[in-house]
Formats: sequence, C-alpha cells, structure tokens
Amino acid sequence: MKTVGLKIALTGVACALAFGCATMTQPTNMSFFVSSVGSGKGADFGGLEGADKHCQTLASAAGAGGRTWRAYLSTQGPNAINARDRIGKGPWQNINGVVIARTVEELHMGSNINRETALTEKGERNLARLDNPPDPNKHDILTGSKSDGTAFPPGDDRTCGNWTKSGEGSAMVGHHDRMGITNDEAGRSWNSSHPSAGCSDPALVKTGGAGLLYCFAVN
Repeated sequence: MKTVGLKIALTGVACALAFGCATMTQPTNMSFFVSSVGSGKGADFGGLEGADKHCQTLASAAGAGGRTWRAYLSTQGPNAINARDRIGKGPWQNINGVVIARTVEELHMGSNINRETALTEKGERNLARLDNPPDPNKHDILTGSKSDGTAFPPGDDRTCGNWTKSGEGSAMVGHHDRMGITNDEAGRSWNSSHPSAGCSDPALVKTGGAGLLYCFAVN
C-alpha cells in the first residue's frame, strides 16, 4: 500500500510540474477568471454591486470564496467609476497558477490574457473565434471600458445603463482571445474591442458574446 501511495503521489507531482493538471489546481490561489455564465438577463446585473456578487458567487462555488471579488466593469455619468480602480493591485493568476498580470499597469499595457489563459472559475477554456464553427463564439467579455481601463464620458451608452439594462442600449466589450474580424488593435484588445449590438442576451450573442465578465480578486 505504501508503494502504491508513493507512486500516486509522484505521478501527481509530475503531472502538476509538467502540465498544471486540473486535478492538482488550488482554486483558493486563483485571483482571476472569466465567468462561466452570465446574469441570465443580458447585461443587466443590477448595477456594479450585482456584478460583483455574481463574481463572488461563482468564486465561492469554485472554492475561492475567501477572497473579495470584483467585476472588471466601468460606469458612466456622474461619479463614473473606472474598472482599473476597483480590482486591487495584483498580481493576478488563473486557476492553474498562470499569472495574467503583476500590476494594474501591466494588465493594461501587456497582459497575459488570451485564449489559453482566460479560463473560467471551473478551469475551463471559454469558446473563442478559433472554436467557431460549430460552437458559438463567446469571446466578447463585458467591460464598459476604454483600453486603459477608464470609463467612457457621458453620451453614447457603453455600459448598458451602468449594468441595469437587458434591452436597448450597448456595452463596450473586449476579446478574451485577442482576436477580431480584423487584426487591428481593437480586435486584439482584451477589454475594449467594440460596442455590443444591444443589452439583451440575443443581442450579446449576435456580436459574439454571452454576457460574461472578467472577475478579479482584490486581496
């Protein structure tokens, strides 16, 4: 029995060192993920508080609820809030321990967010352009932010009414796979690629999304 146990232990260590196997991951060390599901009401999360709760709930279900989680979202209008100011100081890593950025500055100047690292809280890879067809593309992630992580000025809706609309309106989205229809800066942006076609689930699907969020641990 001791020999068998030793073999299992060694196999597990080798697996973790070589591949970062899902069975060896420690969710409590996770500090970044893409939400596996949306609100069920398009871009309506009931505001920032509801979006944060969504991230917190998913993190808790994955065993990482001991941290405070925030959705990477900006708001518009009076007292606008910048997404970059509400996610902590970093560093952040996915469920497999892969660092996606060490600081807020690095996150917005040269992050490691891409198709392989932007995993869900379950450790699953989110569907991207390269997976389509036949699977639906879900690379549009809601942010409501400019590329530097700051809020848009009042005027054109870029936050679906500060995350309270599920019908008319629009939200800025980023591409978690860093890939757009054209290979320009916007298409490669993880947080500021283009406005959505609307705020409902069907409208978000139309432009390649599913109402998903980037979730960051602030501590």
